[in-house]
Amino acid sequence: MIRNFILAASIAAPAAASAQELPSAPYLPLEMAVTAAQTALRSCAASSHNVSVAIVGRDGATKVLLKADNSGPHTASSAEGKAFTSAAMGRDTAGLAQFITDNQQNAGLRDMDPRLVIQAGGLPIRIGGALVGGIGVGGAPSGDIDAGCARAGLDEIGAE
Repeated sequence: MIRNFILAASIAAPAAASAQELPSAPYLPLEMAVTAAQTALRSCAASSHNVSVAIVGRDGATKVLLKADNSGPHTASSAEGKAFTSAAMGRDTAGLAQFITDNQQNAGLRDMDPRLVIQAGGLPIRIGGALVGGIGVGGAPSGDIDAGCARAGLDEIGAE
């Protein structure tokens, strides 16, 4: 009887292991995150902007951080903060900044979490309509340029 149980358990174990490998929710594969970050970095470099690019997963954890040669010391934390903010709020950081400006009763959002950076250059990453992370770019002369480089990264991986 015990031998039959052990045999049954050993046969069922591989099935359980492979079921754990399947994601239970949409997620951002690392390979796609790396591709998006590299494309965003190259996009800014093509215009002679030394930036940092960060990609975070839906949980806000950093998956990729690329820092261009000669980028400023603040650019990495700026990029990570913008990526985190977009993933946490599910919206672009420029739009969030404008929302706060237009609705002062929501100004407390700026102080909600010290990781938030509410400046242009962060975009949410959606795949198949599902929010799977955020991308942030920091270091170009304007947030609009940062956002354009981030958009190039998302376009490269087919993200919305």
